[in-house]
Amino acid sequence: MAKVSRPTETERCIESLIAVFQKHAGRDGNNSKLSKAELDLNSDGQLEFQEFLNLIGGLAIACHESFIKSASCQK
Repeated sequence: MAKVSRPTETERCIESLIAVFQKHAGRDGNNSKLSKAELDLNSDGQLEFQEFLNLIGGLAIACHESFIKSASCQK
């Protein structure tokens, strides 16, 4: 019988992103998109999961750059 491994930190983070999207999507009846009332990113008034990931990725990049800049300023 194969040993079942625990999820990695990265896998848990991905699960969290999916859970956040799913928690908020569907409040207006469409569980595959966030509506404008839930969160708006582009002109169609809805945020698909891919757009959600792009948003999160952009935020992660901005935070990473800010951390690097902050660290270099502290030296």
